Amino acid sequence: MTEDISLDGRTLVGVANTDASEVSGDTRFKFEQAGERIYAQYAGGDLVDGHLVDGHLVGTFDGTEWDIRYSQLNLEHETASGHSVGTVELLDDGRVRVEDEWEWESQAGSGESVLEEIA
Repeated sequence: MTEDISLDGRTLVGVANTDASEVSGDTRFKFEQAGERIYAQYAGGDLVDGHLVDGHLVGTFDGTEWDIRYSQLNLEHETASGHSVGTVELLDDGRVRVEDEWEWESQAGSGESVLEEIA
């Protein structure tokens, strides 16, 4: 494995998304990491509350790629859940960037999102 990146304590925001996504630049993802397990809570923009499954965004992270499941509630009080796989990289300034491919499991649709850490 190359240089391992930790997501623990980092906050990321959406910087690019396909139209089917409810994530925006106002959505904040707050991460915790324990070994290869990652957890996150997120909200903002069109999302009231989002978590990786069982109350949190939960998944695995090997230092360069994550594999996660999530569930969320939007401003219309609609729930949605899905799965994504993302490539995580460390930017020159030390911030984290994630290029994520996702698909809804609770409805039709899929797309790509880019998240970046805020300072």
